[in-house]
Amino acid sequence: MIDLGLTKLAVIGVVALVVIGPEKLPKVARMAGTLYGRAQRYLNEVKSEVSREIELEELKNLQKEVQAAAESVKADVESSMSQHVAEVENAWHDTPTIHSPTISNATTDDLSRKAREFRRKKLVRNSAIPGWYKQRHGGKMHVTSGAARVKRFRPGSNSSSSFY
Repeated sequence: MIDLGLTKLAVIGVVALVVIGPEKLPKVARMAGTLYGRAQRYLNEVKSEVSREIELEELKNLQKEVQAAAESVKADVESSMSQHVAEVENAWHDTPTIHSPTISNATTDDLSRKAREFRRKKLVRNSAIPGWYKQRHGGKMHVTSGAARVKRFRPGSNSSSSFY
């Protein structure tokens, strides 16, 4: 900015006193001070606006970089997921992969039998009581629906009439 020292300000004050006069000098000084304050505030606003624009531009560039990285990660994940899904589907349907030369001729009966066995084994695996314990102690070996359980223990049937 303008470099104003004490001597330059004194010279400007003397010239202003001679040119403007002693009556109008306080008003002019006040007006010059307010104009100088406004100019400083305007310059500060312009500086802050420019810095905000620069920061905004940097943030936009950073956002573009992050989006590009996210897109590349997304593409990698999608490709690996599609590859794994294809492998799982091949294993599920017992279709040969590119590396295995054998071809299986599975019929619908074979597939339904395998599905039943899978469900039964899953039930046995996921149940809270082991199968060997159920067999030894007479526990239930299969899942019974709610309606079947109600029918079995309904009052008035032969099994529960001996209690009354």
